[in-house]
Amino acid sequence: MPQMIFVNLPVKDLETTKGFFGKLGYGFNPQFSDETTACLVISDTIFAMLITEPRFKDFTKKEIADSEKSTEVILCLSAESREKVDELVDTALASGGFPANEPMDHGFMYGRSFQDPDHHLWEVMWMDPAAVEGQS
Repeated sequence: MPQMIFVNLPVKDLETTKGFFGKLGYGFNPQFSDETTACLVISDTIFAMLITEPRFKDFTKKEIADSEKSTEVILCLSAESREKVDELVDTALASGGFPANEPMDHGFMYGRSFQDPDHHLWEVMWMDPAAVEGQS
């Protein structure tokens, strides 16, 4: 069985955040979702647990970072093409997301970023497969 990752993210308004990611084309696993948590399915092995802040506090003794003012993590997703990078980020910005960093274009690698409604930073990157194969 391949290793999986479950990224836990605190959210202020679960329904708003679910609606945002739904507009990006992602679904949710109802088996691991309830009124305080939604299991966002990014791929067969990548999931984001969107957890309301009061529930999130049950899992840590530390303060929850104010992601509007500080950055604790940058989540980066791969895309199959430059066009898919633009499509996903443009949809995110049109669906309630916020701008983040300037686009990055190195020819063989292209990326853009956005902030979700809770200001978590997401990057979407494409890399030319030939450039990856040349790295050995």
